[in-house]
Parts: sequence; C-alpha cells; structure tokens
Amino acid sequence: MTAPFRTTARSSRKTARTVGVMALGGLLAACGTTVSGHPTDARDPVPTAAADSGLARLLPDPSQFPSQYTAVMLPVDAASQAANDLEGYLPGAQVDPSSCAPVAPTAGPVVSVGTNDATRATLTVALTRSGTPLSALRDQLRRCGTVRVGHSGVTSVVATQLDPPPPVDADDSLALRRTVGTENSAPGLTRTMQTLVGQIGDVRIAVTYMTSGSTTDSEALDTLFTTAVRKVRRG
Repeated sequence: MTAPFRTTARSSRKTARTVGVMALGGLLAACGTTVSGHPTDARDPVPTAAADSGLARLLPDPSQFPSQYTAVMLPVDAASQAANDLEGYLPGAQVDPSSCAPVAPTAGPVVSVGTNDATRATLTVALTRSGTPLSALRDQLRRCGTVRVGHSGVTSVVATQLDPPPPVDADDSLALRRTVGTENSAPGLTRTMQTLVGQIGDVRIAVTYMTSGSTTDSEALDTLFTTAVRKVRRG
C-alpha cells in the first residue's frame, strides 16, 4: 500500500515544482556535448498535441505518490518539456536513425512529478492519448537501441533496452531502461531512467524513475505505476 503523503504545504509544493522541473528540463542540456557524426533530419519528433482536460483527472493525486516523493502536477508547458526530456528528445531535433523519432500523441501529455530530496531522484507520471497500439512502440524500441539526437549543435546519445513487461491490469504493458548522455559523458552527467508503460484503450500511462546517480527505487516505481494504471482503469 502506498504510504500517505507527508505534507501539502505550499512551500513543499514549490520546492518540488522547482527541483522537478530543473531535473527534467536539464536532462539534455546537462549531458550534451558535440560528438562526431551527421544525424539525419527527422520530422519534429514531439510536436504539440491537442489539450485534453479529461486526462488530468486521471493522474494520481500528489497524496498517492510514495511518501518520500513530494509531488505536484506540472503546468502544460512544463509537462511537455518533462515528457520530451524523459524520452531524450527535443522538438525539432535531428534524429539518427530518423525512424526512431517518437510518434506524437493525439492528446497530452499531462504530468505529475515527485522529487525525493534525499536522493535528488524523481518519479514522474505522464499520461497521453495515442492512436497507435503499445506494440508499435515496442517494435520501434527493439529497432532503436542506440539513437543520436542533435539539437542546436549538441548531440546526445539515447540508449534504450527493453525489460520484461510488468504484470498489471492494462491492455498491454512494457518496461524499459534508458540512459541519455554522450559517448564520453563525465560522471554525474548521464541520466538513467527506468520506465513502466501501460495502455488502456487510447490512454498511455508512463511512470519513470530518473536519477543522475546510482540509486534505484523499484518498489516506489512499481507502486506508483500500479496506482496510475488503476486510476485510469477506473476512469
């Protein structure tokens, strides 16, 4: 059972918003340096999708996050930035191979992020609507283990591997581990992410644990993912 949320004080929410957005928003900028190669131009991999107020009510409440994570719902602009960073891509980026660019959702994202002040790690829930089945994403990830993403003269390396799918009450699910850095990233500049993804109808649920260190929190990730899927299932 998920432990109760510790506090809903305004100062805690402000801290979580600031730390969470800085951690997510700085993911590519912090780890990017120019490397050799010539990325291929791709379509804008993450264009803005239509707003969908119905998705927001399906997000877990901040009180439903594991107790060590102070959580807030992000505003629309920050939500899009966070979702892009967790995938390792920026709007307008050059993607090599170009077929590995993410497919834009039909609506969303809506995002809540929780920050663990002790470890500087984040837990993020992102909901989108997608007209494609989760199997299409699984097939793409199998083909796209290593992708180079160029933006504003900076090239990042996005490395993704699939894990066994989590058992959950969803139409389909998958699990992945991802790093975003460069070929010679300095210690502490590579971001490591563990993500669980589920789909119910056209709603796609992605819950991600992200750190720039060596910490893990699989229990919190599993708990929040189960909570998020259950809330979408109940509608």
